[in-house]
Amino acid sequence: MSADETAAGTVRPGGRTARVRAAVLRAAGDALAEHGFDHLDLADIARRADVGKTTLYRRWRSPAGLVADLLMDMAEQSLPRTETGALLTDLRANARLVQRTLTDPRQGALFKAVIAAATCDPRTADALRRFYDIRIREWAPCVEQAVSRGEVPDGTDSHEVIRAVSAPLYYRLLISGDPLDVATADRAAEAAATAARGGAYVRGKMEVAH
Repeated sequence: MSADETAAGTVRPGGRTARVRAAVLRAAGDALAEHGFDHLDLADIARRADVGKTTLYRRWRSPAGLVADLLMDMAEQSLPRTETGALLTDLRANARLVQRTLTDPRQGALFKAVIAAATCDPRTADALRRFYDIRIREWAPCVEQAVSRGEVPDGTDSHEVIRAVSAPLYYRLLISGDPLDVATADRAAEAAATAARGGAYVRGKMEVAH
């Protein structure tokens, strides 16, 4: 992503400019959910958001720059982590949040479109990685606190545990098409918690064992 596009995704203005940005990002999300990344057109977004085309081209410059800003906004607007005092219930809250997001008609379609675009557009892939890095870092302290409480071994990779919670949910969304319900989310959380307690995510465990 160019410096201009990166800057477009990091500016946080206020007032009328903030309202314009919110309208544009909402319109971009709607268009992505409806038609996918390949058909994302800045002129169409401008029409949907009722703003001038020059505003979009000046600020976001390209569909990839717009998607980068949309993903950043989504990451920042996502709910904060839940801290219950126990690893399993923390991970269950995370899994249920992911499940609700992916089964929401608009959000689920939006994520499918962005993930599909990321497979062939490097700039979208970079933006998607930043989105998930923000969300993983938000929830990682739940695992770190579990280490402090002695629930899981020292050296447990907190990021890997959080990834393990959502991975089977995305598999169902994108690959298998199997039901993505609350029971599935709870099983994913329980599996990740059990594996973490057993030391599966301890950094360097395999090298030490070898």
